[in-house]
Amino acid sequence: MGMLPTREADLLPGIRDSLKPLAHGAARDDGLLALAARGRLALLGEASHGTHEFYAERAELTKRLIAEKGFTAVVVEADWPDAWRVNRYVRGIGDDPDAATALASFERFPTWMWRNTEVRDFAEWLRDHNSRLPPSRRAGFYGMDLYSLYTSMRAVLDYLDREDPEAARRARFRYACFDHYGEDSQAYGYAASFGLKASCEDEVVQQLREMNRLVAQGPATGGDPDEAFFAQQNARLVRNAEEYYRTMFHGRVSSWNMRDSHMVETLQALDRHLAATRGRPPRMAVWAHNSHLGDASATEMGEMGEWNVGQLARDRWGLDAALIGFSTNHGTVTAATEWDSPGLKRRVRPGLPGSFEELFHRAGEGAFWLDLGEPGLAALLAARRLQRAIGVIYAPQSERLSHYFHTRLPAQFDAMVHIDETRALEPLVPEPQWHTGEPPETWPSGL
Repeated sequence: MGMLPTREADLLPGIRDSLKPLAHGAARDDGLLALAARGRLALLGEASHGTHEFYAERAELTKRLIAEKGFTAVVVEADWPDAWRVNRYVRGIGDDPDAATALASFERFPTWMWRNTEVRDFAEWLRDHNSRLPPSRRAGFYGMDLYSLYTSMRAVLDYLDREDPEAARRARFRYACFDHYGEDSQAYGYAASFGLKASCEDEVVQQLREMNRLVAQGPATGGDPDEAFFAQQNARLVRNAEEYYRTMFHGRVSSWNMRDSHMVETLQALDRHLAATRGRPPRMAVWAHNSHLGDASATEMGEMGEWNVGQLARDRWGLDAALIGFSTNHGTVTAATEWDSPGLKRRVRPGLPGSFEELFHRAGEGAFWLDLGEPGLAALLAARRLQRAIGVIYAPQSERLSHYFHTRLPAQFDAMVHIDETRALEPLVPEPQWHTGEPPETWPSGL
């Protein structure tokens, strides 16, 4: 393994003494399960959007949270209307014949992020689990992202067409403000941001206010309160997405903060709705990238003025929110080379020197977790160190700049699961070149 710098050599014995091996998977470890279930929110991360083990371990852990700990909601980094179709399927009220069909609304790049074998299998398990329970105890599957501007507008109109045709007429008039952009959300944001066209801010705010009043009054036809909530949340999403697309041309910080604030607003809305309709406060498992679920105030992100779901969840729920990250050193990942290009099975380079990934690899255990609340371990890992984040694009030729940031790990997460070698997530939608992978790496090793 070669000589380690003295500082890292001093770290390794403490890490080895503190790590908890996961020979049979994260979900089989009762200590990790207890930490995840300590409160009402279990925030379960991932270091990439395309790693099989992250999805599989997270799903297995969530199954135990649902079956043994009373969790009744899975909330994922996905668009609200697309996830609602899956929600209807797993709760036994949808028209889809199987989970793969229920996932078919995830048509936007990257389709593999939610249309993959692990999510399909989890949805089938959840439907089967729910089938043995009364409706009030069935666990749901929800999205918390805000990219579905036009899809959510259509969902609002569809609901109002059924419940209140006159309100639907008013909503169509307001949403017609977006008609000039060919359902291109970014084109709208650009035009509105730079004053090329008037913004639709007033219209979406007015529509949300009216939807809130209608839902508070109750459906005119005595319909399903869950469907009313679905429509209300779509109106809220349209209002927030309109602002998001305007802010995205003013810099990363403002648009990032808007997006994560919307995610937490969605969690809070779900919390209220499920408590009111199910008779008790819900317990929720949240699936998203580490960069959303680890406390941003402990990272370079926070130093730049960004906040995220993990930080806001700690502010809102305190110790009732457990933040669990995942990491890997090397293997393969499903990722694109650029935006809107096909997903490929890419080779993940070993962690850079000075990173947590490399440090955990040096510990010599194939899979383990760390309880970062243990005082000795927290002190040992208190110094800032690099951490890798791979999204839907992987750029190994600029890996340090594109995929690493500094973090103070014990302040970022309550626990970290490390799986040293991982493999690519398998898409459900055929990716023409996925099975062939990418050519052998040719970039210099020092980048």
